[in-house]
Amino acid sequence: MAKRIIRFGVIGCGLMGKEFASAAARWLHVANVDFEPCITAVCDANLQAAEWFRERIPGVATVTDDYRTLLADPDIDAVYCAVPHHLHADLYADIVRAGKHLLGEKPFGIDREANERIMTAIAERPDVLVRCSSEFPFFPGAYRIAQWVREGRFGRIIEAEAGFWHSSDLDPNKPVNWKRREATNGEYGCMGDLGMHVLHLPLRFGWKPRSVRALLQKVVEERPDGKGGIAPCETWDNAILACDVDTADQRFPMVLSMKRIAPGHANTWFIRIAGTELSAEFSTKNPKRLAYLPYRPGGEQAWHTIDVPHQSAYPTLTGGIFEFGFSDSILQMWTAFCDELVNREAMSQPLYCATPDEAAASHEVFTAALESGRTGQTVRIGGRDRHEAESAAPASV
Repeated sequence: MAKRIIRFGVIGCGLMGKEFASAAARWLHVANVDFEPCITAVCDANLQAAEWFRERIPGVATVTDDYRTLLADPDIDAVYCAVPHHLHADLYADIVRAGKHLLGEKPFGIDREANERIMTAIAERPDVLVRCSSEFPFFPGAYRIAQWVREGRFGRIIEAEAGFWHSSDLDPNKPVNWKRREATNGEYGCMGDLGMHVLHLPLRFGWKPRSVRALLQKVVEERPDGKGGIAPCETWDNAILACDVDTADQRFPMVLSMKRIAPGHANTWFIRIAGTELSAEFSTKNPKRLAYLPYRPGGEQAWHTIDVPHQSAYPTLTGGIFEFGFSDSILQMWTAFCDELVNREAMSQPLYCATPDEAAASHEVFTAALESGRTGQTVRIGGRDRHEAESAAPASV
């Protein structure tokens, strides 16, 4: 079949930029799609990092340290942008206003004000597709849970939990990096770095938190600065958010956790849902295992476990008996982005990438969590909490 070639520029040639390049190189694994990404230009402040792409990707014609060169190129259709958080507002807004479709890394701005600047640019260009990178919902077990939610199989939700844990910063001798500095990573800390992954599916399900009580933790407060000295770690290592979800027809608690220091977890993303008719849980810790508990009144309460096949949003050449991994989830996410870019509402399956509105909703949650961490109070999202309202009320006479 004839394929539409989508010409991409990459801004930010670090780890995730290389992961996209790897996904594009593996495009032959995706079956029965009529589109294909082609990386034609790359940009990084460190030209040596950008040269990695020129050496390995035949289609790369432009290597530059000025992202405006990419935006001025009429032969570039879309941009993948993976840069530190403090650069999001300017770069994302410029990309969108240049008419380039954008898949940007989370959290879409270093703080809520920066996110609002990006959202303003998006509102000016409704013709431009903008999505936020979040690949974990494309794991087969997570994809199946999302399908069950769409089908209404859980009944009344009792509670939900989602999290993203890793132990990459457990070693106190690991040098400080940009994620440890408020100027580059933001006050959100681990929430800005990991939180969109955690909130992606709950927000997609319509489970937007109405209030949050946050427990924020700095485990390692100083690290080597890479120059023989010691530097302070300014951002939060771990965050546990106890949220109240209040939808049109039900109310339930939801716990969200983001941890950079979780011993024993290399890169664990998980979701658990308890319902009156079905409960289910999936974790990338055991990527083939999906646990579920169907229930009918008076029936037994027994957990079932299945090995989910290598089957996600889009069919691939990989056999169903094999394990699904992180690089597979990235390939599936990129396929969803390209499918939506080419086919919009007619894309071939229902799980699209995280939206700018969902990224903005995550900023509301993180901003409220910071306030909760400062005050020790439960903070209402989108309005004053009960304590604040009572404090503002006039005294009775």
